[in-house]
Amino acid sequence: MKPQLSSPQKRRVHSWPVRICHWINLLAMIGMVMSGWGIYNADPIFAFTFPQNTTLGGWLGGNIAWHLAVMWLLAANALFYILWGIFSSHFTRDFLPFSPGSVWRDTVRALTFKLPHKLGQYNAVQKLMYSGVLVLGVLLLLSGLSIWKPVQFSGLVWLFGGFDIARYVHFFAMSGVMLFVIIHVLMVLLVPKTFVAMLTGGKKISTEESADE
Repeated sequence: MKPQLSSPQKRRVHSWPVRICHWINLLAMIGMVMSGWGIYNADPIFAFTFPQNTTLGGWLGGNIAWHLAVMWLLAANALFYILWGIFSSHFTRDFLPFSPGSVWRDTVRALTFKLPHKLGQYNAVQKLMYSGVLVLGVLLLLSGLSIWKPVQFSGLVWLFGGFDIARYVHFFAMSGVMLFVIIHVLMVLLVPKTFVAMLTGGKKISTEESADE
């Protein structure tokens, strides 16, 4: 008897957990940023404030209420995504590996408009950005807890070097996330088919095809 050859497994470009978490995360981040700007305006750490019409909540108490409410949605969504990403091998398959050399090479290609984009495959710059935004998410969580409950989480406050420094970390981590979002939107505008794939899941690709691309 001839041995049967196993057919390559096929998967969507973006599976349903990725798509659902992506869109929930988008709505949650809008709520977190707008309410966070209102909280910042009540005690700014820089010589500027955000326009009132870009904040959520109307006043400080409302800003805080919205921030905490949306925080739980964001936390639940992030927990599900992280657990799914670990057990489905999404992180190791799609975000790794990358190296300084590969990031530099793909950055040069992107700046010279020579970087090919294939659905289902992340280039080194994308891998770095997605990995980096996960790290920023952890910093946001830890610094946010330090600001929210500085007495209960006094150990975290100490690790950050104090309450004021935790506020700076929180601000700059959120700024990093916003920069990621801006770059992400620009990339979508340059490659519109990625938007469709995030809505529909895109075509099914084999594991072998994904590895070869």
